[in-house]
Amino acid sequence: MTNTTVNSNGLAWAAAQQHLSRVDPVLAELIAKVGQCTLTPRKGYFSSLAHAMINQQISTAAARSIWKRFRGLFAARRPSPGALLKLSDAQLRAAGISPQKTGYLRSLASAFATGAVPIRRLGKMSDEEVIQALLPIKGIGRWTAEMFLIFVLNRTDLLPVDDLGLCNQARRTYGFKKYPTAKRMIALAEKWRPYRSIATWYLWRGSALIRPVAKSPPPASSRGRSKGPSRAR
Repeated sequence: MTNTTVNSNGLAWAAAQQHLSRVDPVLAELIAKVGQCTLTPRKGYFSSLAHAMINQQISTAAARSIWKRFRGLFAARRPSPGALLKLSDAQLRAAGISPQKTGYLRSLASAFATGAVPIRRLGKMSDEEVIQALLPIKGIGRWTAEMFLIFVLNRTDLLPVDDLGLCNQARRTYGFKKYPTAKRMIALAEKWRPYRSIATWYLWRGSALIRPVAKSPPPASSRGRSKGPSRAR
């Protein structure tokens, strides 16, 4: 994995779109339908991870409501590690945070407050170094760390092979007869390098299309199912 990222003015995606369109005709058609990639870097590392934790295993509507109440617990509605650690369990429970997620959020806040997560160095660390820095936090698995890399740091060459939404959309878009295994996804995405994150983003966005973009023959068959959670885009 690399640590390539988009600059803050968001001008980096034209080259990615051109590359992906050149090496993958199926993806080229999807890019034409979806349009410009709109990924932009985010500076609120703590808030982004807290939001991801709150979103876990609940409906979009419930997550939106809880996030709104959670933000209301902080000055200027801006969650911070120090302020979260001062909140009582009762306050978090009143906002709709479960006991399990309260533990996750406190683990996250402690990691940020103590410097266990090197906030100022994250942007310069490799993808795998960022993942390993985040994994010790309760409630953060590899998938959540990969989402942080893609959506917050805008790293360009991630392939979250455990993402159910990505694999389902790959099957639909490329006409696979079976749910693609991690091995098949890796083989499919090899030509997307060094922009696998951008290809992934387009496949997520393609889930809004009613019909498959194409029915290209799948790569050499293999068996198995990935186990990761889905994430709507």
